[in-house]
Amino acid sequence: MSSDDKKKLFLLDAYALIFRAYYAFIRNPRKTSKGLNTSAIFGFVNSLLEILEKEKPTHIAVAFDPPGPTFRHKMFDQYKAQREETPEDIRKAVPYIKKLLEAFNIPILEVEGYEADDVIGTLSRIAASRGFETYMVTPDKDYAQLVNDKVFMFKPRSKGGGNEIWGIDEIKEKFGVEKPEQVIDILALWGDTADNIPGCPGVGEKRAKELVASFGSVDGIYENIDKLKGKQKENIENFKDQIELSKKLVVIEKNIPREFNPDEFRFKEPDLKKVLAIMDELEFRTLKERVVNIFSGGMQETKSNQPVQGDLFAQANMDGKPTSAAYLSHESIDSVTHSYYLTDNEMSLASLRADLSVLKNFCFDTETTSKNAMEAELVGMSFSWKKGEAYYVPVPSNNKEARKLVNSFRNVFEDASIQKTGQNIKYDMLVLRNYGIDVKGDLFDTMVAHHLLHPGLKNNMDFMAETYLNYTPVSIESLIGKKGKNQGSMRNVDVETAKEYAAEDADITWQLYELFKEELKKSEVKDLFYNIEMPLVRVLTDMEFEGVNLDVDALNSYAVVLKKDIAELEQKIYGMAGRSFNIASPRQVGEILFNVLKIDDKAKKTKSGQFSTGEEILQKLKSKHEIIPAILEYRGLKKLLNTYVETLPRLINPKTGRIHTSYNQTVVVTGRLSSTNPNLQNIPIRDEAGREIRKAFTASDADHVFLSADYSQVELRLMAHFSGDEHLINAFRNGEDIHRATAAKIFKIPPEEVDADMRRKAKTANFGIIYGISAFGLADRLNIPRSEAKAIIDGYFENFPGVRKFMDQSIRIAREKGYVETLFGRRRYLPNINSRNGVVRGMAERNAINAPIQGTAADIIKIAMVSIRERFIREKISSKMILQVHDELNFNIHKKELDKVQKIVKTEMESACKLSVPLVVDMGTGRNWLEAH
Repeated sequence: MSSDDKKKLFLLDAYALIFRAYYAFIRNPRKTSKGLNTSAIFGFVNSLLEILEKEKPTHIAVAFDPPGPTFRHKMFDQYKAQREETPEDIRKAVPYIKKLLEAFNIPILEVEGYEADDVIGTLSRIAASRGFETYMVTPDKDYAQLVNDKVFMFKPRSKGGGNEIWGIDEIKEKFGVEKPEQVIDILALWGDTADNIPGCPGVGEKRAKELVASFGSVDGIYENIDKLKGKQKENIENFKDQIELSKKLVVIEKNIPREFNPDEFRFKEPDLKKVLAIMDELEFRTLKERVVNIFSGGMQETKSNQPVQGDLFAQANMDGKPTSAAYLSHESIDSVTHSYYLTDNEMSLASLRADLSVLKNFCFDTETTSKNAMEAELVGMSFSWKKGEAYYVPVPSNNKEARKLVNSFRNVFEDASIQKTGQNIKYDMLVLRNYGIDVKGDLFDTMVAHHLLHPGLKNNMDFMAETYLNYTPVSIESLIGKKGKNQGSMRNVDVETAKEYAAEDADITWQLYELFKEELKKSEVKDLFYNIEMPLVRVLTDMEFEGVNLDVDALNSYAVVLKKDIAELEQKIYGMAGRSFNIASPRQVGEILFNVLKIDDKAKKTKSGQFSTGEEILQKLKSKHEIIPAILEYRGLKKLLNTYVETLPRLINPKTGRIHTSYNQTVVVTGRLSSTNPNLQNIPIRDEAGREIRKAFTASDADHVFLSADYSQVELRLMAHFSGDEHLINAFRNGEDIHRATAAKIFKIPPEEVDADMRRKAKTANFGIIYGISAFGLADRLNIPRSEAKAIIDGYFENFPGVRKFMDQSIRIAREKGYVETLFGRRRYLPNINSRNGVVRGMAERNAINAPIQGTAADIIKIAMVSIRERFIREKISSKMILQVHDELNFNIHKKELDKVQKIVKTEMESACKLSVPLVVDMGTGRNWLEAH
């Protein structure tokens, strides 16, 4: 690391960094194949490596809070009393973090009776006195009191990555003080709800800073108490003892019994073998490679004609530089015996085709020039049906020759008696479709199989190979360079190298198939995989290949209108603000709203010090000033323009003249499909501006019409089915307006007396209940008092007791089994359902209620899609299914087939699943999506 000329000591506050990392991943936690949540470990190690790599400390240590009470608990027995239990995932993570620190040879500091803050406070004081430049690594604001000319706060940024270094000047600016010690007085007044430090009632962050800026300290405030007025003066006088106690509690102790021995803290090279073994267990592939690059790269390089000193782990390349390959303990193409064959002449090609034609199943993979299947050109095809053996067929760049070669494999690909196996096989099927090949036969997609067997884990081949086969495949980056505009093409890779890479892909996919095939036999998701997800691959392939017509002229005309509306809105906002500013800048918006217009004197700030101006914040404040609805409207129009109106025309395929979105079966754990390029699931439909986008999606020509078929309130119908609530079931069976019926029950009035506002509230409650909405959430969404929202929810459960019973039962099942299921066996694992941490547990409980409903809705529409395709083929229908968005299917229908198609679609969608209430489909037609919907 760094030389001793400049002694740099880094002291890390372990738990502050661990909690921060854990909650950063709370909505999408990282997990191993065995279900261990590694979010906290990953985040902590990532921060540690960033420091080691970029800051190059000469000395380093990590401080942990010890178990049991500290001296502050003796001072105030309610200290930290309101703090939630530490999440179980963090409890499990800490031993791994300590093991990793030991392997890194980094000291672990833990002093009984004192918190990490006190350990770091003491050591930073001693180290500074001995000439060390000390950095306290923590997001905790309390450390600001310790900063001096030798001691700095090293704060990880809350968003955007990177770190901030706070010295004396930064503390003065952030807290409005003359010296860092005054932060203690601010904290004494402000208090800390997380640590249950009471502070002074009625004094928040802003007022605490103002008081200390005016009077210098808590003592200074009491010396000038007569200058204060009203309730604030009264509180400061009445709560003097509480404020003084708070001040004692927030002071970080700098004289605890812990010595600072520089040799103990000196950074030493890690025990790489131990570090990498632990990272293997945690399945930290990228971090592992990073560790190797950081620490093996530091070895002495030698000229090729000089002797190289032997090393137990590093291997020398031909240029004499050490390589990191031997550090990586997985097998690889260099260490495993394999037989990969180049098949590039008539004799070997004929032999391969003959071998494939007599198989019951084979794996195939394509190498192409693009990730976009509709634009990709074939570079090669690889085949495997036996572990360690594969064949690579290079495809000529000349289109005519390429088509001739691919066509010679038509009989094999289109043989319906042979199962085809692949990783993301839909992509390969689409590529071949562009060469006139329609892949037939049963399908097995390893990516989809893994997603069903282990929902929530990564589904890329590299991860699965390392996790299940202990094998690291050749990376595409090693062949064509890193992702980005300068990345090369497989077309330029020499054929021998391409053969090894491509054949390995087919070989590894075959090995994963053999593994997952056996796992599926014992799994509850076997039928879901074979009967729904695999047939769906064909449906999605057809839809993606077909594409959808886009009216570019309509979008271009709308772009002109939008730009005019945005410009007018911009001037209107400037007028309200009394000045011009960058409306796209959150920082400048915050300055205008809260410093210039002073809309909210309690406005929240981000950790970087700027005002929070996210949509959620502004929605709550929109009644405070007319500028806020205008800014929200401005943002909405800009997003519409940038994301859809200007972008969609650029996504038109020049060969087909259509948009070809890409559907993904393995992104959303509930089973819903997602789509990219473009993301059709997020096209706004509630406002007039968003609906204009749908107008641009049109039928293909004058002989065709756009048909939209949408499940009516499918999730509410599923709630009725799952809950068995007689009132909900009867309302749906009788064809009642469910929201009016709900309002009548909640407000205890006849249905005919329900007004529009009551129906709106009932509708919000109906859909909110499915997602576990609270009284607070309902009040926020409806902009009503919390007491009224609570009354609505209470009234809902009183009148629909089956719903409450279902919700409680779902949570109970999740606690017992660790997962919930859809009607078709799709599982949502909820490892945090028994957490003693309320926030973590609450999120799991909401998922326990919603996942069976949303997941079953996703499964039902997939079943309908498969059935409709089969009917179209059987009845020789030329019309096409072209779009799927949540609970809606869209079709390009030949006008002569309209009546027949409508009957097929309605029948198959409404009979996709037998429920205790009817499934109902609403249908519409028109020249475009807007008219049809």
